[in-house]
This record gives sequence, C-alpha cells and structure tokens, in this order.
Amino acid sequence: MSVQVEVNIQNCFWDESELENPENDSSKDNIMESSPVTIDCPLNVTEWENWFQIWLNHLHPYLPTASSYELSLRLTNDTEIQTLNTEYRSQNQPTDVLAFAALEVNCPLPAELLSSQSLYLGDIVISVETAHHQAQQQGHSLKTELGWLATHGLLHLLGWDHPDDESLTQMLNQQRVLLETIELTV
Repeated sequence: MSVQVEVNIQNCFWDESELENPENDSSKDNIMESSPVTIDCPLNVTEWENWFQIWLNHLHPYLPTASSYELSLRLTNDTEIQTLNTEYRSQNQPTDVLAFAALEVNCPLPAELLSSQSLYLGDIVISVETAHHQAQQQGHSLKTELGWLATHGLLHLLGWDHPDDESLTQMLNQQRVLLETIELTV
C-alpha cells in the first residue's frame, strides 16, 4: 500500500546579510536577486512531497490508518524560529527544527473518519539559516541537513521523542534509515 501525502511548503524571507559569508555559500545559486532576498532551499515542493511520501511509506507501521496524510513545512530564518521557540518552548534562542504535532497520543480518531479523510499530522518548522550553518559544520550539503532536520520533525509528529540518551539514539538511528531511503547519508 502506498501512502499519499500532501506537503504545504512555506518559505520565509530575510536579508542576505543575515547569512555569514554569503559569497562562500554553496547554495548561492539558489538565492533570488530581489529585496528581500529569498534563500531558496535546494528542493522544490515536488521533491519535498516525494521525500515525505517515501518516509511515510517506510514508517507505515507507526502511522494511524488514514486515506492520506498532510503536513505543513515552513522554511524560515533564525529570527522567526527564535520567536516560535520562545513562545512555545520558553527558550529564547534560535533552533534548527520545531515540530507541532496535531495528533494526541491518547486521543484515537474514529475509523470512518480516518479512512475517508486526509489526516493532518502537524507542522514542521526548519530554520534554513541554522541548517546552512550546521551543514557547513558537518561538512555535508544543505540538502542533506534539511533532510536530516525534516526527518527529525516528522518523527516528532508521529510521537517519537528523546527524553533520554537511549530514545535519542533510537530516533537518530531511525533518521539515518529514513535518509538512506532517499539515498542521502550524514
């Protein structure tokens, strides 16, 4: 059975000056020349949808039964993600990824509803600015870092968490497996 997924992608805008050394940025070709500058991620909507489709097919055993799935992905900057991190997690600092799950673990939905309607999993917010810096630090592409962060957010939407070292290790291992399904490695 193939899982159907719809991904709502939103991009945020910021000044090129907010990136350190933009002239050394390997994704410089993806910067649109307008004001404000759009830092475009190296993936288009179709590619994101394909990735999430592959990941959700792989994670099928962890999914509630539904005819299809939806999620939102917001690609933003450090300023906006810091605002969200402060508001929702009381941490006044930028972060790389936030996930806002729409499903409650102990709140089952009626089977008739799940089989006839698309199930909204929640929202993933990624700071492309932080992803850019982390990709440089890790020595891999922005595309790989965005995939890594998107898998982390997706697992959170599905109820995965990492309150201790053992669960963090399990989650990181699952992220690696998900990246391998789209032929990326960290």
